[in-house]
Amino acid sequence: MKMKKWYGGLLIIALGMMLFLLYNLKGFQPQKHLTKQTAYDFFNSHSPPNDSIKGSNDVAVVTSSDEEQKIVPKPTKRPHLVHVAGLDDLYDTKNVSEGVMNVVLVWAHLRLLLSRSDALPEIAQGVKEASAAWKELKSTVESEKASKISKIDSPENLSCPFSVMILSKTIADSGITLDLPCGLVVDSSITLIGIPNGQNSSFQIGLAGQELEEEPNPPIILHYNVSLPGENMTEEPYIVQNTWTNDFGWGKEERCPARSSANIRKVDELVLCNVQAVRNNNDENENVGQPTSDIPSNISSESAHRTANFPFSEGNPFTATLWVGSEGFHMTVNGRHETSFAYREKLEPWLVSKIKVAGSLSLLSILAKGLPVTEDNDIVVDVENLKAPSIPRKRLVLLIGVFSTGNNFERRMALRRSWMQYEAVRSGEVAVRFFIGLHKNNRVNLELWREAQAYGDIQLMPFVDYYSLISLKTIAICIMGTKIIPSKYIMKTDDDAFVRIDEVLSTLKGKPSEGLLYGLISSKSSPDRDKDSKWYISDAEWPHDTYPPWAHGPGYVISRDIAKFVVSGHQERTLQFFKLEDVAMGIWIEQFKNSGKEVHYENDERFFNAGCDSNYVLAHYQSPRMVLCLWEKLQKEHKPECCE
Repeated sequence: MKMKKWYGGLLIIALGMMLFLLYNLKGFQPQKHLTKQTAYDFFNSHSPPNDSIKGSNDVAVVTSSDEEQKIVPKPTKRPHLVHVAGLDDLYDTKNVSEGVMNVVLVWAHLRLLLSRSDALPEIAQGVKEASAAWKELKSTVESEKASKISKIDSPENLSCPFSVMILSKTIADSGITLDLPCGLVVDSSITLIGIPNGQNSSFQIGLAGQELEEEPNPPIILHYNVSLPGENMTEEPYIVQNTWTNDFGWGKEERCPARSSANIRKVDELVLCNVQAVRNNNDENENVGQPTSDIPSNISSESAHRTANFPFSEGNPFTATLWVGSEGFHMTVNGRHETSFAYREKLEPWLVSKIKVAGSLSLLSILAKGLPVTEDNDIVVDVENLKAPSIPRKRLVLLIGVFSTGNNFERRMALRRSWMQYEAVRSGEVAVRFFIGLHKNNRVNLELWREAQAYGDIQLMPFVDYYSLISLKTIAICIMGTKIIPSKYIMKTDDDAFVRIDEVLSTLKGKPSEGLLYGLISSKSSPDRDKDSKWYISDAEWPHDTYPPWAHGPGYVISRDIAKFVVSGHQERTLQFFKLEDVAMGIWIEQFKNSGKEVHYENDERFFNAGCDSNYVLAHYQSPRMVLCLWEKLQKEHKPECCE
């Protein structure tokens, strides 16, 4: 009996040691009862599979046989909800008419997203400003209905003009101001004709934003300061460009002429400073220190060269044109490009409400033209053909969400008269909707409101239209395509893009209906760490060296299951915000894939990210004139040929 007990004890000890070794050497873990998991549960508690390598506490590195390593954020704590100033006023539904509800269909689904503790920094400002704009717009609309005010009787009811001007004005100490009623858009221009009079050896041109009650000092979207050459050329001339806001004061100034290295950066493919006004010492070795009879001995020939090439001089008239590009402002003087200035965050051309000129300048005229202008919906002859068709009750094949800005009236009309006339759209097989944030200018909002009522294809967003908030529009499009206008596929595009819907539909017939990302795929890209770049991403926003695969923003298509994942993930606060909307979609899709779903990245080189080429499916950076030209070519020649 004692021997049996002794053998039994040894057996128990041996079994215990085997279990211990098995647990440590093979990673054995007891299986939990299988339950349905949310995406948040998956990323926080799911043990890595055999083909996964666990990295730091903040990321999961996932590998597979046919994919490179992908790094995606791993949430460590679920965001909570916070109070956002102005949000309650935005969502006050008292006395809201059906006409109002039709343009805010996605608002109810966005409220929790706007209240997240991990929201993008600009959301609080965008919501607060939108609240004031929405309140003023509703008041104007109700007053118009109640009193039946004619368009001539109220300043807000005046249409946005194509051009405004001032002639022969003496500049007072406070300067001269010209109002720009509905802001600026791409290709708008402001031309000044003047003569520097030399009293203070400098003059300034400023583009200011809208004055608000809670913000008496409006932001300066662009401050253009010109310092003329000193007497006897003892001081070098220069141009300084900068911005100013209440929150941060003056930004980082950009000076021209600059060192030649500063011209590496470009804006709309134009250098920051005119190279003819920049010449470094290495370029002038044979001339430096060799004064001529016309140059004082203490002035180098480099300084003389800069002065001679400087676009402004005392007593000499000039014609300067400041024009709006896709990426920034550009100044030409007497027909020559002089400076470029990239747009800065929350300081975009649509915000401009006035131009101010001050300093030592005899001003002959200011002409602002190419301004955003609306069509009178009462006299548009084809308005019935341009209205959004009624939506059938069945699920659509495709919903196209178009990113637009409030005062881009002409762009939207060009789309309605071109590719939105495809039979697939007119028959209701495809729906197209514009997603537009509120404007800080009530006149623009009122025009936008009338446009929405006339055509029925506009969805307003509960925030001001800052570039850094556009990923919220991406989520809104997914909401529209899954909860409001159910669609098999959801496409995102821009209001300066031409989309061949027939070719998109034809191509989709041969693509998977689930786990699809279709467009121009970028599979190897890195965050832009240049703080002066529009696409700057800090280490805190994305700590990794590369992004997951993503499709370029001018146009891409996702399947319904991905859209549903994006919506639920944000509403459950398991997906993170990211300000670059196209990259954000790539990040969210990577998390969709890591939840066990299969993803099909379908690249199509016919989606042109910048410009147009023959046999295009999508052409980007197309002006309203180009959009209409492309449509005409398709109708007449039945070929996808470009108009350049």
